[in-house]
Amino acid sequence: MSSLSRMFALTCLTLAAMLAPAAAQDYPNRPVTLIVPFPPGGSTTVMARNVADKMAATLGQQVVVDNRGGAGGTLGTRVVAKAAPDGYTIGLGYTGTLSIAPSLYANPGYDVRKDFAPIGMIGTAPSVLVVHPSVPAKTVAEFIDYARKSATPITYGSPGVGTANHLAAELFASAAKLKLTHIPYKGSGPAMNDLVGGHIPMSFVPIPAAIGNVQGGKLRGLAVTSPKRSALLPDMPSMQEAGLAGFEVALRYGLIAPAGTPRPIIDKLNKALNEALTSDDVKKRLTTEGAEALPGSPEAYGQDIDKEEKKWSAVVKQLGLKVE
Repeated sequence: MSSLSRMFALTCLTLAAMLAPAAAQDYPNRPVTLIVPFPPGGSTTVMARNVADKMAATLGQQVVVDNRGGAGGTLGTRVVAKAAPDGYTIGLGYTGTLSIAPSLYANPGYDVRKDFAPIGMIGTAPSVLVVHPSVPAKTVAEFIDYARKSATPITYGSPGVGTANHLAAELFASAAKLKLTHIPYKGSGPAMNDLVGGHIPMSFVPIPAAIGNVQGGKLRGLAVTSPKRSALLPDMPSMQEAGLAGFEVALRYGLIAPAGTPRPIIDKLNKALNEALTSDDVKKRLTTEGAEALPGSPEAYGQDIDKEEKKWSAVVKQLGLKVE
């Protein structure tokens, strides 16, 4: 490299170093786009909208929720990974896209550890093991005994191969030393309809989707998948209380930015997110969704992503799942 080229490169680096703090100081001076990698109406959209307005008030700019569904959430997540690292495009991180998809898909289009900068966790939302009332079991222990004595493996439904509901059931089967048969559906709605109709005997279902049918007697809840009981179902034990030590399956939600986003911008977004999560109305809305707000640092969320990806990649590998 010539001396002139070296001087030019050094000048560019110096200017970049000088401009980055200034850009962060002015941030944000236009609306921020929050990409949700699933169609409207699901839990991911609800989580994003729960914090977007409060964050906008803190940041002084609108936070626009943009649903980009497709390819099991990898399409929208890929958009975040490839976006300019300037804080104006951020994403909704989710168990399915950050913890399951990297192992499930042959080429998800992003590297969880290299392509994103964690902003912070929004919260976690457990599921509940439910059975049709025709199943005689009233507890997890009774269900395990019932399943072991069944002449054929008990069937269960999920919204599809590789979904958190699917893997929760397989994790349960492994922990309880059972054989179960998976029936994949094209979404949560059809799976729930067949469960309520008695066409399948059991499933793992997000608490908000199950609570009405449980309280109405159309389904029987056996245990929640969080380490402790849910405020929405306080009389129902956790899976650990029911005898499966260490069993925990919770949908995890957070915010991510493209890798390389300046730390001062990440800090501003993290501060706005944590302020939203500590507000009474946001906490109340999250509780209604069966979720627990978990404000924290970018580092804490990064560690959580790493831990969850390792956990679910092992399950995906154990099951031999792969989507080309």
